[in-house]
Amino acid sequence: MQRDVFLRNLKRYCKARGLAFDFDPRHGKGGHGRVTVDGKFTTVQTELKPLHIQTILKQLGLPKDAV
Repeated sequence: MQRDVFLRNLKRYCKARGLAFDFDPRHGKGGHGRVTVDGKFTTVQTELKPLHIQTILKQLGLPKDAV
């Protein structure tokens, strides 16, 4: 999955549940950026595999079916 698609779906999920969402591409080198959801943050790469997506959601405290 491309990062843009993942972030779009994550932003939609957060908006529907009233969670704060932010993505900052400046926090990271190369194709990495920082996504923050309700005070929890993690680094997101450009190309995401299913295992990466599960790990990101776990780090943000979101359920596996959030995106």
